[in-house]
Amino acid sequence: MNRRVIIPLVALIAAGAAAAWYLGAPQRFFAAPAAAGRLTLYGNVDVREAQLAFRVGGRIKTMVVDEGDAVTAGQTLATLDDGPLAATVKGAEANVAALQAALDKAIAGPRPAEIDQAKAQCAQLEANLKLAELTLGRTRLLLPTGAATQATLDQAQASRDAAAANLDSARQALKLLEDGTRPEDIAAAQANLAAAKANLASAKIALQDATLIAPADGVILTRVDEPGAVVATGATAYVMALSSPMWVRAYVSESDLGKVAPGMKVSIFTDSAPGKAYAGTIGYISPVAEFTPKTVETPDLRTDLVYRLRVVVDRPDAALRQGMPVTVAAPLSVADGVAGAS
Repeated sequence: MNRRVIIPLVALIAAGAAAAWYLGAPQRFFAAPAAAGRLTLYGNVDVREAQLAFRVGGRIKTMVVDEGDAVTAGQTLATLDDGPLAATVKGAEANVAALQAALDKAIAGPRPAEIDQAKAQCAQLEANLKLAELTLGRTRLLLPTGAATQATLDQAQASRDAAAANLDSARQALKLLEDGTRPEDIAAAQANLAAAKANLASAKIALQDATLIAPADGVILTRVDEPGAVVATGATAYVMALSSPMWVRAYVSESDLGKVAPGMKVSIFTDSAPGKAYAGTIGYISPVAEFTPKTVETPDLRTDLVYRLRVVVDRPDAALRQGMPVTVAAPLSVADGVAGAS
């Protein structure tokens, strides 16, 4: 046969085989989803990301994990130099101790020795008052005889009045000691102590926040800072992808919207492992259409509407990754799918 005829013939056969393989690829890759009685949907894997940051500012002391590391909930990821925060805690503890002592003193009231001392002071002032009264009386008797002057009498009168005033002040002080601390003073001391304890609790929380803890299981996507860097409050130190929950963002056409419902059990397939099916549950169907014109006037256009739905993967594994395209197989009967969910 002529060589010029053979070469085009071979090329034509090869192209036909390639086309047949390509057209049959979806059936090979997604044989399970394409089974009879199933609705096939397409979407992508979605995972949640967390921006991890210190709730306090300071100098980074350690960065324990790196990009790509798997972490577990409660694991230490990074720490700050906690020296200034520890000093703040000690100062707050000392303030609480001082205010606690002041409250205890107010509640206990004056000591018996203090009351006895005030009584002795009153007795001394009573004696001074009696002496001043005697001196004033003698001066008044001597004034007509000329043995005392008016100035002497005035001075004796002033001394007597001063002694009486001192005795009255001492008696009032004794009464205050005997009555004890006023309830208002005790309440004020209690309020001051409560405020100091709140400040201490806040200081301890800030000290704990100097350690960055993984909030859940996941994988570190980005390591933003390095040890020695000074970071502000809320500055991101790591970006982490959470291992769970994991879901598929898929879309259903307007014409098939009535065939799916929240709670329906579905199967999920990937290109990388076409023979492995992941169990999933439809958890959310958007009430708003997407990829559609603002105004829809004809039935043909209405069939082009699609609605986003979320399929929660029941038992995800490391093979499912962010953005991975997947195929979702749902039972055509909504009742069957929801019954399977129950």
